[in-house]
Amino acid sequence: MKTLEKLFAEKLLRIKAIKLQPANPFTWASGWKSPFYCDNRKTLSYPALRNFVKLEICRIIEERFGEVDAIAGVATGAIPQGALVADELNLPFVYVRSTPKDHGLENLIEGELRPGMKVVVIEDLISTGGSSLKAVDAIRNNGCEVIGMVASFTYGFPVSVEAFKNAKVTLVTLTNFEAVLEAALRTEYISEKDIPVLDAWRKDPAHWDVVK
Repeated sequence: MKTLEKLFAEKLLRIKAIKLQPANPFTWASGWKSPFYCDNRKTLSYPALRNFVKLEICRIIEERFGEVDAIAGVATGAIPQGALVADELNLPFVYVRSTPKDHGLENLIEGELRPGMKVVVIEDLISTGGSSLKAVDAIRNNGCEVIGMVASFTYGFPVSVEAFKNAKVTLVTLTNFEAVLEAALRTEYISEKDIPVLDAWRKDPAHWDVVK
């Protein structure tokens, strides 16, 4: 029986939500060069897969986190999944902006959280973990308890692993870098010679560049 990580990795590859280009890397907004690009938002366009993601996140929340008072999505990527999950679980939903709104009430958190609420945060993907943990800080500053975070995908960078550990946030993901590489290799989307390149990038993404 396939694990969730392997199954979801295959589904993402099938809809081309993940692109692996070791010889022709992407440039991220941070300026990092990357042979790997993940766009989980493509799952929203496939009803069966969208439902799969929603139900698996709900299952993880119920199995791992127990009593939950509210769901929070991290803007913008996790707003749709967070709202779908909150609806399925019949829980209040909020989303956390990256910066406060520059007009009106200048909200950082959109929606209503009451002090003392136990909140699960939904995230699209985890790279360095910086924006995800900023959302956690915003919720904690609102007097609430973040009891965990569920994300669709993590690169598993050492910097993010350390950041989540220091922030004392339990992170659970539907799939990860290793599972995607395994699925990509099995389906011949990449070859064995690509693995050392991808591994080297994952160890130090800030300084990696393609070897010509």
